[in-house]
Amino acid sequence: MRLDRFLKVSRLIKRRTVANEACDAGRVLVNGRTAKASLNVKEGDVIEIQFGTRTVKAEVLDVQETVRKEEARELYRYL
Repeated sequence: MRLDRFLKVSRLIKRRTVANEACDAGRVLVNGRTAKASLNVKEGDVIEIQFGTRTVKAEVLDVQETVRKEEARELYRYL
């Protein structure tokens, strides 16, 4: 699954366009490397998102195309 789509489905970022912009600005790292929005995300990857001065680090636990809002937290865990 594409990185921008995963960020939206998991609700780490609310909208896909915002996820795309964050990737283009270089604020999203996957496994320690700057990632493009089209990067293929798989289980075990570590995503790091920089929101201003705050950084969110999460590990991908599962990849699903669609998920209910209540179950979105099961796709990742914070590190």
